Amino acid sequence: MKRPRIHREGRNLIIGTVLLLFFINVPVFVFFPHWILGITLALTAILLVFVTYFFRNPIRVLEIDDPNFVIAPADGRVVVIEPTDENEYFHERKLQVSIFMSPFNVHANWYPIEGTVLVSEHQKGRHKGAWLPKSSTENERSLVVIETPSKVQIAVRQVAGAMARRIVTYAKPGHFAHRNTHLGFIKLGSRVDMYLPLDTEMFVEVGDSTRGNETIIARLADKAPKKSKTNVKQK
Repeated sequence: MKRPRIHREGRNLIIGTVLLLFFINVPVFVFFPHWILGITLALTAILLVFVTYFFRNPIRVLEIDDPNFVIAPADGRVVVIEPTDENEYFHERKLQVSIFMSPFNVHANWYPIEGTVLVSEHQKGRHKGAWLPKSSTENERSLVVIETPSKVQIAVRQVAGAMARRIVTYAKPGHFAHRNTHLGFIKLGSRVDMYLPLDTEMFVEVGDSTRGNETIIARLADKAPKKSKTNVKQK
């Protein structure tokens, strides 16, 4: 049986949780009846299992031939698919696709497509419920813009929620976004927004569940290469 993999973002927290629970249970063992110790052991064991489960890090490798496929960057449920005005980077109308992650989902985030990272920036903000529409622009968030080899740009926004207090983003400007690679991690309930071209073909609907780095959610439209102008000499 394989041991569950723990994400690096959770290792220190799990160690801290174990130490905290140890210092809670030792005094209970010394000064209280055994039945109280049994209750505290059960409750602290549940807490430790939840923390460990939250930071699980499954291995997912997806092999696809079409570079235009957009893969789900996160586990969760699709809560938004609609044209919207993206005014933080593009300043034009884009197709917004949002995935809400509950505390029980895997919280690692993957690159949805391959390309060059143009922008990676973090903005402070509020901590409203991640399911609310205004959370995309008012909550603490991190924006990553990726340009594909065919020069199509998409944006991925990690959004903190009411419980999420830390967003980790590994993407750096100039880095190449490889498939099957983590873009970042969000702790506790949160969401991930994507901003795609309006002519993107969607394969999911609102309410559908997604699995990060597994679910193909869309396909970017083919972009024909621009023809270079040539001068033809007449005889």
